[in-house]
Formats: sequence, C-alpha cells, structure tokens
Amino acid sequence: MISPAYAQMMARYNTWQNTSLYGAASTLTDDARKLNRGAFFGSIHGTLCHLLFGDQAWMHRFAGTPPPKAKSIAESATAIPAWDDLSDRRRAFDAVITRWVADLDPSWLQGDLNWYSGAMGRDVSRPRAELLVHMFNHQTHHRGQVHAMLTAAGAKPDDTDIPFMSPLSSPQ
Repeated sequence: MISPAYAQMMARYNTWQNTSLYGAASTLTDDARKLNRGAFFGSIHGTLCHLLFGDQAWMHRFAGTPPPKAKSIAESATAIPAWDDLSDRRRAFDAVITRWVADLDPSWLQGDLNWYSGAMGRDVSRPRAELLVHMFNHQTHHRGQVHAMLTAAGAKPDDTDIPFMSPLSSPQ
C-alpha cells in the first residue's frame, strides 16, 4: 500500500505546512487565534491543539512516544492554552515524526495495530499502513480548516499543494 518513502515525504509536508500555518497564525493576536470561527474545534488555536493531540496519540501507538497531554478528543482543543507553548511543542513534535519515519522499517507497515480507542470505546485492530495514512490525512484535513480560518482572518499562509513543496526543503 505505502512505503517508508511515502511516509518520509508526508512528514516533510507536515513540517512544511505547520511552519507556514504557525507563521501565519503568529501574525494574529491571541484573541484572534482563539476566536470561535465555527470550525469543529472552534478556533485556529483549538484546531491546532487538536491536531497536535492527534499526532501525539498516533505516534504513541506507533512508536511508544509519550501520550498527549489531553485525555480525550473533547479536551484536545484546550489542552495547551499558551500560544508559545503550543508552537514550541508542535515544532518539537514535527521533529519526532520526521525522525521516526526516517528509520521506518518497511516490515512495520505490515500487519495490524491493536489498541483501545477511547473515541470508539472499544478495542480496535486495523492495518498499520492504513493508520499511518490516516495520521497524515487527519493532519491535512485539519490544516485545511486552519488555512481557511487564517485566510478569513486576513493572514497569509503559504500554498498547500505538494508539488510546490521544495524538493530541497527539509524539516528543521
């Protein structure tokens, strides 16, 4: 289905897009970032908090990294109230994802991952490759929401198209 090269490209895309969105969001006031704009997680800040939560939850399952600070999806939007703290944690966690996929063994992509899903309230088993695709898709979905909210707020995030990602750019 997928390869380590796919995961490495998507991790690079993740870092590139997060750098863009956080840069654009940093031009807004804290009140503007936290203004409820009608998105599922309310605000720019809340959606970015949830996105970090999701990445941390999946990487905890995939690689044994520490679990997210929030204990539930409902808590995820408010788990990190300070903008600088959220920004620092995002940058650091993007590096965690990038390091993990850099050494991803193709055999890891085979087989299933078993875990207890708090969201579903039961044990779940799904193919690892499918779940890794889901993590990257989840990122793209919520970053699209943030991009729209930022644009509506007058901020200027970068383009989001993979072909416009520099082949030479690398995660920081």
